[in-house]
Amino acid sequence: MKIGVVSDTHLSLPNCKLPEKLIIGLEGCDLIIHAGDLVDISVLDPLKKISKVEAVCGNMDDHNVKTNLKDKKILNMQGKKICVMHGYGHPDKLVDILKNEFFSEKPDIVIFGHSHSPKNEYIDGVLFFNPGSVTDTVYAPYCSYGIIEIDNGKIKAEICKL
Repeated sequence: MKIGVVSDTHLSLPNCKLPEKLIIGLEGCDLIIHAGDLVDISVLDPLKKISKVEAVCGNMDDHNVKTNLKDKKILNMQGKKICVMHGYGHPDKLVDILKNEFFSEKPDIVIFGHSHSPKNEYIDGVLFFNPGSVTDTVYAPYCSYGIIEIDNGKIKAEICKL
């Protein structure tokens, strides 16, 4: 299973255009996960043309997004438990916040956003994966998204620079 992961698109109408390189990079994904801060719900439309989409809301999302999406999601894919939440609070505390949010779920993967800084790291046996932002480099050296592949119980994750 190939999962495309995006976060922190921060796009609103009339400029809800995702980078073309992102759209091409997500082709062939079985699922796309958006980890919040869409800002406008229409950001999901071009992603839905590529694959099935799961998304959570973030702290910068408008009322329409927050009424249509939950703040957390737990997905079971290919025998792996994936917990998704945008995140909140200070970026340096984000992993601890997410551990507290999902500790009882015993996740294999925690997908998040908020910091705009890519992260692909195992901590205490759990993959903490932040794809970075596809549109913003304020807190990161480059724009990015992620790809996670689950095959025969093995997880392979990569950050893709835009």
